[in-house]
Amino acid sequence: MRIKQSLQVIAYKSVYAGAYAISLLPMTFLYAMASFTFFFAFYIPGYRKAIVIQNMARCFPSLQYGEISGIAKKFYKCFTAYFAEIIKSISAPAAVLNSKIVFENLELIDRHINAGRNVIASMGHCGNWEMLNIMPHKISHDIYAVYKPLHSPVMNRVMIKLRSRFGMKLTPEKSVIRHLLTQKSSPAIYLFLADQCPSIKQDQYKFELLNQETYIVSGMEKLARASGAAVVYLHITQQSKGNYKLKCLPVCSDAKVMNEGEVTQKYVDLLTENINEEPYGWLWTHRRWKR
Repeated sequence: MRIKQSLQVIAYKSVYAGAYAISLLPMTFLYAMASFTFFFAFYIPGYRKAIVIQNMARCFPSLQYGEISGIAKKFYKCFTAYFAEIIKSISAPAAVLNSKIVFENLELIDRHINAGRNVIASMGHCGNWEMLNIMPHKISHDIYAVYKPLHSPVMNRVMIKLRSRFGMKLTPEKSVIRHLLTQKSSPAIYLFLADQCPSIKQDQYKFELLNQETYIVSGMEKLARASGAAVVYLHITQQSKGNYKLKCLPVCSDAKVMNEGEVTQKYVDLLTENINEEPYGWLWTHRRWKR
């Protein structure tokens, strides 16, 4: 066991050191690498291209194949550029990253926190969501990112280090309920990516998302209702290459008084608006409707 742990530590330090060295390269070079990757991801052999095209065709039935293909191509260009930006964020100063994202209506979160309520900040895989790691520089309250640990212990440690670099606190999804319910004296913000396909064993709601009957994990709403938290939606769009805007939109001020399913329905509605505004910005490579 000790040998295995030692090897994992060596592997983690090696991977992180390599990624850090690459992050020191100019952004123009990293974007060039992203363009090279795009060519192979979209054309040769086409990374999950059939899944992306199928997902888009089902969600936008009124579009012709040429239009779908155009959105897919733009998605792959953005998708590969996101990785270049994530790598750069390993070493980029906070001031540089802070200049890459504009935050709007964060005072909505402040009002809820100052009133003594926890805030569930729900969002989707829109834009480069990893850029939100800089949020602790914009908000003076504790921010916890709820995450699902990766299967690889090495890559899990790398991502935790990257995401917590600017003060973001990470909590595994399995322990977030206990954490939130025991921290009533110090309200905080909890970030949830709630648009992932739930496993069969998870509690789930069923809604219509982008013309598809869709299962949504119920944990975000149930946690909000159990704790009486306020819920907001983080609307993320790309302003230009490498530059993003986040708008904080209200869902409810007290989930405890909402009817069951109502919070999730509002989340789905806002996510739908987010995707329709920028269809190439959502993460289309997932088998979102595999069941």
